[in-house]
Amino acid sequence: MLYFATMITIPHKAKQFLVFTIKVLIVSAAFYFVYRQLLQNDQLDWQKFGALFERKWTIGGILFILLFSVLNRLLEILKWKNLVSSLQPISLWQATAEVLGALTTGIFTPNGLGEYAGKAFFYEKTKTKKIVFLNLICNGIQMVLTVFFGLFGLLYFNAEFNVITTQTIAIIFGLLLVLILGSFFLKTFSIKGYSLEKLVHKINQIPKRIHRKNLLLGLGRYLVFSHQYYFLFWAFDVHLPYLILMSAITSIYFIASSLPSFQFLDFAVKGSVAVYFFGLLGINEWIVIFITSLMWFLNVVIPVLLGSYFVMNFKLKS
Repeated sequence: MLYFATMITIPHKAKQFLVFTIKVLIVSAAFYFVYRQLLQNDQLDWQKFGALFERKWTIGGILFILLFSVLNRLLEILKWKNLVSSLQPISLWQATAEVLGALTTGIFTPNGLGEYAGKAFFYEKTKTKKIVFLNLICNGIQMVLTVFFGLFGLLYFNAEFNVITTQTIAIIFGLLLVLILGSFFLKTFSIKGYSLEKLVHKINQIPKRIHRKNLLLGLGRYLVFSHQYYFLFWAFDVHLPYLILMSAITSIYFIASSLPSFQFLDFAVKGSVAVYFFGLLGINEWIVIFITSLMWFLNVVIPVLLGSYFVMNFKLKS
């Protein structure tokens, strides 16, 4: 009996130690990547940023901008809670733990792919595929909105500044048309048992009320973080016409989301695109870099630090 008890106890303890080691590695890596980008990036001149921040900010202004960051993550948490309700009900606290914990896990993976595994870890292995699929829908609606607003923003911006030639615009819309027609004619085409038709069928299995709520929450989140960007420029005395500034912001998010990147490099990717677009508007490069870095800090760094708590308190499901 003692022999069999030992055989059971040792693997369990080994599993606990392995899970603890992985959690420490994830949190340590997240902190390291954040530290490296904040303190060892040549683009960030902290003395200049500090002077700029000191001149422009008030307590009311800080609270106003922080409110946007809270709303941004809250809407993402509500989106996830809403989608998971099609599988099982979860509390707001549990949804918070899964969203922020997954964000921390995905910070050092390309395009946040680690988030898929991060959320799946909170559930039994039998539900892994369903959780990954729900996360695909959760991120998918945000991407659709980014493309939708980004295309219109880019067209409006281009009409004013002629960034892209008419021929390039025609090619882009031609490719979109080919993709739409191609998806229609190839919907039954299967790869390893998966096809577009089956994907649409699985999406339709989720109640329409959940899809409607997901769309509204996704739209709300997009409006929140894009207007947070807008009001930051406003706070630093960049008073350009609303449509011009918003068209530049939506174009930046559209182009940046199309480029492969890591969460911890998000501000660098958006920053380089932003410098080009806002440069055409005559905005000082340092203000653009500062605001883009601040957006990254408020919407990625702080949630990742909070998510580290949930990663360390994570308990492996059977």
